[in-house]
Amino acid sequence: MKKLFAATAIFALTATSAFAADVNVFAAASLKGALDEIGAAYKAKSGNGIVATYAASGALAKQIEAAAPADVFISADKKWMDELASKNLIKPDTRHDIAGNTLVVVKQKDAKIDVKADKLAEALGDEKLVIGDPKSVPAGNYAQATLTKLGEWDGLQKNIVLQDNVRSALALVSKGEAKLGIVYGSDVLSDPKTEVAATFADDSHAPIVYPAAVVAASANDGAAGFVEFLQSPEAEAILKKDGFTTLH
Repeated sequence: MKKLFAATAIFALTATSAFAADVNVFAAASLKGALDEIGAAYKAKSGNGIVATYAASGALAKQIEAAAPADVFISADKKWMDELASKNLIKPDTRHDIAGNTLVVVKQKDAKIDVKADKLAEALGDEKLVIGDPKSVPAGNYAQATLTKLGEWDGLQKNIVLQDNVRSALALVSKGEAKLGIVYGSDVLSDPKTEVAATFADDSHAPIVYPAAVVAASANDGAAGFVEFLQSPEAEAILKKDGFTTLH
């Protein structure tokens, strides 16, 4: 199985300064657009900003295990949050599920490809299917589980190219470097050069859930307030607009 490395595996918000009250948020790469907007809304309402670092949930969890200075962790699945919880690295009373998502096949916009979610091998031929690395990227884990359930995983090994986060996978499809990719429905909305080719049934994979929690080592008094804001109607409206599903 081949692996293509993105030019940037982890990308962070840039800021000219970081104030003591700012909340350091480690968040799944798929949240970038929505969380940028939520962070701006939170600052307008509270006066406190966020400094966000985006990457694969597994990579971020490993950084938190290594004592990276995060105040809040938002994962794209329960697995990595559970991993931190098992090591007492989050404050359990602050943990909340904030959103859901769909799993889709993505193609370049207007590409003339007939795609059925359960027959990707037929659509691909000898071309590339890009997914997140299942070892650290929840979207890749969901993709592997889905393709396995559909009986396609083994037959697609010659096509599959792994990426370090779901947005890197999306970018390869957007640039035409891969014919198809498996990403979240919300990701496709972030790139006007792509579109959904097919959507996997909800019962083909475990529910896609984004849990958020305050990191146990955080001494930032604003961290819990930001997690609470993530559950507000204002934040929920932003997530919904950006293609996430609501849990309430």
